[in-house]
Amino acid sequence: MDLQIRQEGEFAYIDEGQGEVLLLLHGLFGALSNWNGVVEHFSRNYRVVIPLMPIYEMALHKAGVPGLVSFVEDFVNLKKLTGMTVLGNSLGGHVALVYTLKNPSKVKRLVLTGSSGLFEDSMGGSFPKRGNYEYVKERVEYTFYDPATATQELVDEVFGITNSNAKCLRIIAIAKSAQRHNMAKDITNIQVPTLLIWGLNDTITPPLVGHEFNRLMPNSELHFIDHCGHAPMMEHPEKFNSILEKFLQKEAINAPAT
Repeated sequence: MDLQIRQEGEFAYIDEGQGEVLLLLHGLFGALSNWNGVVEHFSRNYRVVIPLMPIYEMALHKAGVPGLVSFVEDFVNLKKLTGMTVLGNSLGGHVALVYTLKNPSKVKRLVLTGSSGLFEDSMGGSFPKRGNYEYVKERVEYTFYDPATATQELVDEVFGITNSNAKCLRIIAIAKSAQRHNMAKDITNIQVPTLLIWGLNDTITPPLVGHEFNRLMPNSELHFIDHCGHAPMMEHPEKFNSILEKFLQKEAINAPAT
């Protein structure tokens, strides 16, 4: 599915379908295309919105989890979104958690997949070496259970990012901010229904992290996908969509009448 990127002021975003809003937040090395399978499936019955996070362009002094949360708040206010199901992968999950805590009236449900916020082995424990294509390729493949998921296009994109001084500075600042910003004491206060979808072979936020989120979040359910790494919606889109669809349908049935 070719996603049409819209532009409004400083915001680039995807906005497909109509109905209840699914707000999708990508990770540190993520992109809008990470959510292709979700958009294609759910835009038939939902309004799927994905802001392009300004990870590589934001002012250096704002480069961190709080700055990204402020960006999402500004975007949501501009588009007048409410009653949302917020989905976040990796760093996007971390941003979704903080956003939900700050804006509980706007979030109806929360979906986390490979989320940071408790622990993460960022890029396999070390930052990509600049100028070393094979090393970057190896680190990108490490994100997935099946290395073939790391297409040449994806590797080329990450390689280009790591060869930009300006982008690298922001990535390092945001990664350090995420590691400092541990959510263990805060997420116990999140009351909205929360779906946790984890790759059973995730090496960046391992399965024990999914279990810990599930233990700490009072209204959460945890599902694992086997033969799957850090980005289930990319590696196993059909299984991811099936779990998500059942969750959305169940929560719609259980929602109190208004």
